[in-house]
Amino acid sequence: MHRDLPTRVALVPGAAGSASFWTPITERLPDDWIVTAIDLPGLGSVPARDDIHGYDDLAEYVAGIVAAPSAVVAQSMGAYIALRVALRYPQLVTHLVLVAATGGIDVMKCGAVDWRSDYAGTYPQAQSWACDCVPDLSGDLLALEIPVLLIWPTADILSPLAVAERLAATIPTTSLITFSSDDHWVVHRFPEQSAAAIRSFIQQP
Repeated sequence: MHRDLPTRVALVPGAAGSASFWTPITERLPDDWIVTAIDLPGLGSVPARDDIHGYDDLAEYVAGIVAAPSAVVAQSMGAYIALRVALRYPQLVTHLVLVAATGGIDVMKCGAVDWRSDYAGTYPQAQSWACDCVPDLSGDLLALEIPVLLIWPTADILSPLAVAERLAATIPTTSLITFSSDDHWVVHRFPEQSAAAIRSFIQQP
């Protein structure tokens, strides 16, 4: 980021929807960064909004919150939202960090287990569209001109390492960090290392 501008970071959770997912990371990021963790209306236990009816609406909602050039960090289904924002509003996204993505490409072709079968039982208050399938953005990802960091567990059944490898092969400027784990919430298992990776990635020239 330009040295004269404040470092801004927007954190997008997955289908659980809660900004609090990112607490182990936000408390480890520099105090002088402007960090915004975003609740996603209609997902998990986050109250719905009348103007949000799907993941594309959430992308517009997130873009409105980001507002100024920022690094965007996204978990799981949040990766679809972050990629949509980066593709539609390239002026808003300076860096992109995707963690164990379950949206953005066809993860089922990479051997992923579908998370939707358990979701409704876990989050009965979530909107019905929370379980909708989202488009495969693979054909658009070559257009990304920003640096992208992938943070992945090596044995996640919801987002196998093959998902990260496909993203890395598709997005022009991508680096990959892996952790030996089957935990989909890998940044909770390795918060110090994950936050350090995010800091280093955003601070690099």
